[in-house]
Amino acid sequence: MTRLLSTLLILTTCLALPAAANDAVIPEAASGFGQAQTAKAEHYMAVTANPLATQAARDILRQGGSAVDATIAAQMVLGLVEPQASGLGGGAFMLYWDNGNRKLRYYDGRETAPQAVDDRHFLDESGKPQEFLDAVIGGYSVGTPGVVKLLALSHRQHGKLPWAKLFEPAIQLAEQGFAISPRLNTLLRETPKVAVNPAIRAYFFQADGSPKPVGFILKNPAYAKTLRLLAQQGEKAFYQGPIARDIVRAVHENPNRAGKLALTDLKNYQAVEREPVCAFYRVYRVCGTAPPSSGGTTVLAILGILEHFDPAQRPAESTAFYHLFAEASRLAFADRNTYVADPDFVSVPTAGLVAPDYLAQRAQAIDPDRALSVVPLGRPAWPRKAAQVDYLQSRSPELISTSHLNIVDAQGNAVSMTTSIETAFGSRLLVDGFLLNNQLTDFSFAPRGPQGQRIANRIEGGKRPRSSMAPIVVFRDDKPVLLLGSPGGARIIDYVAKSLVYILDQQLPMADAIASPHVIDMGQTLELEQGRFGNEERDRLQALGHHIADVPQTSGLNGIQWVNGVLEGSSDPRREGTAAGD
Repeated sequence: MTRLLSTLLILTTCLALPAAANDAVIPEAASGFGQAQTAKAEHYMAVTANPLATQAARDILRQGGSAVDATIAAQMVLGLVEPQASGLGGGAFMLYWDNGNRKLRYYDGRETAPQAVDDRHFLDESGKPQEFLDAVIGGYSVGTPGVVKLLALSHRQHGKLPWAKLFEPAIQLAEQGFAISPRLNTLLRETPKVAVNPAIRAYFFQADGSPKPVGFILKNPAYAKTLRLLAQQGEKAFYQGPIARDIVRAVHENPNRAGKLALTDLKNYQAVEREPVCAFYRVYRVCGTAPPSSGGTTVLAILGILEHFDPAQRPAESTAFYHLFAEASRLAFADRNTYVADPDFVSVPTAGLVAPDYLAQRAQAIDPDRALSVVPLGRPAWPRKAAQVDYLQSRSPELISTSHLNIVDAQGNAVSMTTSIETAFGSRLLVDGFLLNNQLTDFSFAPRGPQGQRIANRIEGGKRPRSSMAPIVVFRDDKPVLLLGSPGGARIIDYVAKSLVYILDQQLPMADAIASPHVIDMGQTLELEQGRFGNEERDRLQALGHHIADVPQTSGLNGIQWVNGVLEGSSDPRREGTAAGD
């Protein structure tokens, strides 16, 4: 990436780039760097991206609710107060630790492509990939939402309080109103083309076209009505009832670009329980989300490569560490960009990507004194019944405007969940009080390479797009010791991986690890968090052969750690998250 392009990225935040380069675009505008929020508790803890959502989760836990109950309450509030990031119109990945049965469960609520699409969905008339903002705005980018199905499935298996009760905090806030936060106001001002549709314009903006100001009491009676329907009728109201009809009508009648989502897509949607992907890192067992998310495999690959280097010789925030981390990330991303997609549609070498012997081989490619000029693609072992497939490496825009939450209940059950509508304000379609996702743009815009090579993450009807969401649960001696996750598009992977290394290897307090300067390398450019690095550090890294760019980083890391029997919760100072418990 050139220095000029780096500058343009910083200035425009969501610059529309060709699909092949959109991993370089920041998914949400930065909104300042505040104080890390930390809390301690003995019995239960909730950490979310917004204080109102944290309060709702804590209130449910105080009433004896389970971690899943509190998650549902928090998600309903997040969809109201942080609507640009997640909500009913999006999808999620959840890791759930069932403390009674000593089992980690993985629930996949990722959106699916409408059955009517084909693999040329994001090509223009000349056969070239569309520009991102041309593809994202309107019904054309909307996938079948999955978060409601995920929450309903997890509640049937792990809920304690009645389903309807979990909607009460959000209904009250929607009817009485909430104060627009500084971050929501910033996103309304700086995200391109938010007010393209009358409904979203009327809700978020004033008559002169400016966003409603910080502190404005925003009410959403349409959202309250939707939540009452869900509370009374359950998930069926969303996937087969009036809400489903309103979603499909909005997608098909959108004047910007109509989409192909059908009532049958909603009716047939199912959340899926899958096996999490786990691997040992030193004395810890680290578990994440398996494909269609690339978050788990890629975080574990980075850790598995770093395990072959002595952390004492590469301490936190040293040039040696930044170089090693960047190289490990580049190697892991090369594999991620090539092999990971929806395992129900393509063969994915999930176990091979995190196998210790394979990662030992990948680690040998790293030169401690020089950045790789070309990042080699690995050859992981494939499932026994599947032949190795020569997929073409690809990128997708994946500008996830996302939220993450962690919750531990009084019985020791725990949730680590990342939830998203993709880019900030999704498809810009506001339906029944909530925003619809633009998750279809997480597919590769080009289905094949110039010689017809297959791309694993090409779009197909019913397929789930590859994600980078990376909720994590860390175990030691078969007991959970850490929950962690973040928003941030493809950068989620490096946000989470570096924080894990700092916490587990360097024994940094979780709040310090979360707040530490970010380094991101997804293949070609080493991004240094803007304003956090001096010229000397830049010069040292450039001397090692890295191509440097100063880029604002909008992580929203938060976590819960068990420390000497006490729950400690921390949230990222780059956003508005809080932790609370008793």
